[in-house]
Amino acid sequence: MKFELKYVEKLIDLIEKHNLTEISLNDGEKSVSVKKEAGSSPVVVPTNLNPTVEQVDFTKNNDENVAKLETEGKPIVSPMVGTFYKAPAANEKPFVELGDSVAVGQVVCIVEAMKLMNEIESEVSGKVTKICVEDGQPVEYGQVLMYVE
Repeated sequence: MKFELKYVEKLIDLIEKHNLTEISLNDGEKSVSVKKEAGSSPVVVPTNLNPTVEQVDFTKNNDENVAKLETEGKPIVSPMVGTFYKAPAANEKPFVELGDSVAVGQVVCIVEAMKLMNEIESEVSGKVTKICVEDGQPVEYGQVLMYVE
């Protein structure tokens, strides 16, 4: 799912101009939601369950966002709100570590939601270049968990 940057910027401008807190659009296969929390800048939130879409704050320097996406690889994001776990149990080896190679369909972590352990599988193959969250840390829907190059 891709949206033109100018299109997303226009949505952010609409929120700020009309003092809205949220705007959501659905166009067939594409959907996007832009939300503004009280006292913060608008944030683009993917509204489909495609776990390769990254949540990006487009109110920041756009060149910085593009450079970040290009250098860190493809993101693996949380498909739900929950708690991130890097291993199947507290004293066990992590599913993946920095520098490990992963294959499509390989379990890379667990996100616990409502006492259910949800295995998160990679949709891309490559090398883990960055792990963005700590073990036991709460994660949001669409939050980047790690990057694979």
